[in-house]
Amino acid sequence: MRLDVDILGKAFEGASGKRHEVLSEMHFSLAAGEVAVLFGPSGCGKSTLLRIIAGLDPDFEGTVSRPADLRIGMVFQEPRLLPWRTVEDNVRLVTPPIDDTRLSALFAALDLSEHRHHFPGELSLGLARRVALARALAVEPDLLILDEPLASLDDALAGRMRDEIAGFAAQVSRITILVSHDLDDAVRLGDRLIFLSERPARILRVVPIATPREARSETEIARIKAEIARPINDWPQRA
Repeated sequence: MRLDVDILGKAFEGASGKRHEVLSEMHFSLAAGEVAVLFGPSGCGKSTLLRIIAGLDPDFEGTVSRPADLRIGMVFQEPRLLPWRTVEDNVRLVTPPIDDTRLSALFAALDLSEHRHHFPGELSLGLARRVALARALAVEPDLLILDEPLASLDDALAGRMRDEIAGFAAQVSRITILVSHDLDDAVRLGDRLIFLSERPARILRVVPIATPREARSETEIARIKAEIARPINDWPQRA
């Protein structure tokens, strides 16, 4: 399994008729088992890139090549849960045939067992994000796309979610692409870090991390962060 992204450009026309360039030339490939982290300034077009890869936005110049029968699971920036459906129903909607044993195991892994009959309005943001992740994983995706899955979470919960994502990414030979604004999360999760410029986004640098995630010591993580932090410090702060 392989994902080939060859984008020549992406633009849209605003209400005033002015053309806005979002993505510039962007070319990369990912193989089964890889975790790629997109890292760049806020508003540079990372979410747009994810929607193109997922097939939700066909209005761009270039091609995205992937197997025709590829199963895709996606977690958006907002959980996007149906408020009138329970946690369990929100997950079952994407894969009605899922058996109760597998669903229960998924809820247990994400610590959602006690919340399966709750409604989204009864959940904290952290719980809602876990439900969105459960929904994406329920389809057993070949391609898992995560748009800032750890945003707005406290450090303890973000660390736990990061470990859960890493564990699921390692279980099968799926391709995982996620967006992060946190260099520590990116280094702990990614096999390949893709650094993007301001809009229109282009690839500034690709940093492969050869050390397996489970073997990355705190010393190794600190070394990698120090090596790549200098160019990042020149970028605008996130709004």
